[in-house]
Parts: sequence; structure tokens; C-alpha cells
Amino acid sequence: MSANSQTLFVQHFGKDSNRTLDYFLKNMNGYEQAKKTLTNLTPDQVIEEVKKANIRGRGGAGFPMGMKWSFIPKNSEKPKYLVCNADESEPGTCKDRQIMRYTPHVLIEGLIIGSYAIGCHHAYVYIRGEYVREAELLNAAIDEAYANGYLGKNIMGSTYTLDITVHRGAGAYICGEETGLLNSLEGKRGEPRVKPPFPAISGAFACPTAVNNVESIANVPHIMRMGGEEFAKLGKIDKSGGTRLISLSGHVSTPGVYEMQAGSMTLRQIIDEFGGGILNGKKLKAVIPGGSSSPVLTADEIDVVYDVEPLMKIGTMMGSAAIMVINEDTDMVKLLLRISKFYAHESCGQCTPCREGCHWMESILHKIIHGEAKSTDIDLLVDVAGNIGGKTLCALGDAAAMPVQSFVKKFRPEFEAYLKGQKRHG
Repeated sequence: MSANSQTLFVQHFGKDSNRTLDYFLKNMNGYEQAKKTLTNLTPDQVIEEVKKANIRGRGGAGFPMGMKWSFIPKNSEKPKYLVCNADESEPGTCKDRQIMRYTPHVLIEGLIIGSYAIGCHHAYVYIRGEYVREAELLNAAIDEAYANGYLGKNIMGSTYTLDITVHRGAGAYICGEETGLLNSLEGKRGEPRVKPPFPAISGAFACPTAVNNVESIANVPHIMRMGGEEFAKLGKIDKSGGTRLISLSGHVSTPGVYEMQAGSMTLRQIIDEFGGGILNGKKLKAVIPGGSSSPVLTADEIDVVYDVEPLMKIGTMMGSAAIMVINEDTDMVKLLLRISKFYAHESCGQCTPCREGCHWMESILHKIIHGEAKSTDIDLLVDVAGNIGGKTLCALGDAAAMPVQSFVKKFRPEFEAYLKGQKRHG
């Protein structure tokens, strides 16, 4: 990243001492924005500021956060809920874990401001079951906040009351989908709901609910400190304000979590400047740009601005901003089988196309790799994927179908090599 680039999070990562309330108060203007918000602003003013910030959801869908909050009905007599989606299960994604591990109080402050904005008095953090350490650290930070008057009744001398509960999941990828998450939160089986009604009308406990990603909510104190318009200017293209945390993994010299101003770098720049180039001097073969569900890009497609619209224009997506870099030695058919096994295992089974199709695709790939496939099986594989995508209640079907379609489209000769006996399992 160039010297004049601004970051909001990464400078606070890496040291265990940074997670304390004392560090947050001294080094991050801790809870100052929450106090100013509760004292000086109306809920509508908060929502308007977040709209001005042009912040898009950081969990994968990229929906404008301020607009999402504005959908919560103001005149509802039911309780309203803000639910933080910390079920970071998309393969390749590990950015939210860093926020909860090193700066949990900024997430808590974001929850306070967001809850006030939508009229919520009990917020939930639904955290991935495997994040045992992060759940413990987050609960410890919440205890600190309660002990010092930042949570509970009449917080920070205001008339506003807020409680936060951390709810641990049980290791289901499907609970990263917001309605599957809400079912799990209620103690039901974690499977997606039919929409409408949307969560803003009938979400947690059949009440109006906003569901936002960890990074999204953690940005709220920064938005209120800078002002929405200034926050938006951090982004370098229209519709995308602020900075983006990137999970960079795979065959790069320096994998890790990095931060860039939205739309300020191409994929190639990210790999070279953050990742230190391809590991061991190998050649780049492919890049999965937004978590395992996003369509793959070839090595000659990475001179693209890394943001939502530019990636959409070339047929892929930013998703959870998890970049997986693949070198020349990788067998793309075996990699696709690994991805397809994951989605077949994680399908909740509610929708027939996904329940049957994911296992069917896994089976076809297994046959291809083990020399048991017919000459028509590659086309059958693509056909099955086409009958899953867009035909399920949630996006898991799309997540399983898109890698298959893109891998075959861009690396078909590798699939054909198995059919011709030029490549063998081993």
C-alpha cells in the first residue's frame, strides 16, 4: 500500500494488549462516538450519516448498510433487534476474526450506535462455533463494557439502555446466511427461510431485525468520527466508501489480513504489494477473488480494480474479500473437487436442487479424477450446476454452482486431460 493510503483497523492488529478497554480508550477514542451519538443525534441522523458513508455490507452481498437500517419500521410496537453476523465460514475468509481478537471494543461501540439508530435494546452477536477463542475474548470485552457503564441501563449517562448477548453457532456454514442464522439464534434448525417476509419486517423472534457483518458494524464508529461524506471519500470509486479488509491466502509469499481504501488497487497490485508475489517464484495460474464461492479468474484477468462493480463486469464477485492465489502447479480439477465436497457437506438439504445437485457434482468430479467418467460427464457437470444456480432459497446453491461453471469454462483442457488418460489420480 502506498504511503498516503489510510487504514482504520490493521494498525491495531497483532498485539494481545490492544484488545483491552484501556487501549481502546487511549488509542482509538473509545466510546466517544457512542457517547456523542446518544447525546446529540437522533436515530434518523445516524442512519443518514451511514447512508452518506456509502458503506456496503462487508459480509458478501455488498448491500448498502444505511439503506438496510432504514428498512426497519419506525412505528412497530414489536421489539427491534440488531444481529451481528460473526459466522465467518466462507473458505478463505479470516478478517472478522482479527477484529474480534484485537479490537473487540470497536465492534461493541458499533453495536451501540447501530442499535440506537434502529431502536434496538438487545443486540446479538452470532459467532461461528469454531471461534472459541474469539467468543471468549468478545465476552470478556462485553463484561468490561458493562462494568464501566458502556452497556446496560442508562449507558454513559443517557436514557438509552442496551444489552448484548454473544450466541455461539455449532459449525454450520449455512448459518452464515442471515435467515438460517436467525433460525439458529432462535434455537431452531439452521436453514434459510422463505422471503418475503424479509428480516427487516420479521426477523429474530418474528420482530424487525437488521443483520450486519462484523466489519460493517465495526466501521460505524469511524463513520461517526469522520462524518459520512469524509468516510465515503476513502473509497476511490462510486458507491464504495471506506476501507476494505482483505483475507489474502494461497500461494503468496506473505499471506495475511490487509487493508486498502475501497477501489484503490487492482488484484495484481494486491498480490504483488501485499502478498509479496507468488511463493517461490512460481507463475500465477488463477485467483479466486472473493471466497471459494466466487467464480475463478485466470492469470491474465487480474488487472481489474478490486471492488464490487469492476469484478461483476468480468463475471465474478468480491464476496467476503477473501483472495485465494493459485500457482502453476495446482491441479484445478482436484481443487474444484475439494470446493465441491465442502458445499455438498454444508448444504442444509432443504432445497432439492442443492441437496441432490451438490452431491451429484461431487460424484462426477470424483469419477473424472479416478478415470471412471464418460466423455459426456464434463458437460453433465456444467448442466447440473446450471440447474442449481438461482433455484434455491438461499445463495448456497449459487455458491456451489459458480465455481464449477467457471472452473470448467476457464480450465476445461485439464478436465479433458483426465478423460483422455493424460492425467491420473495420485
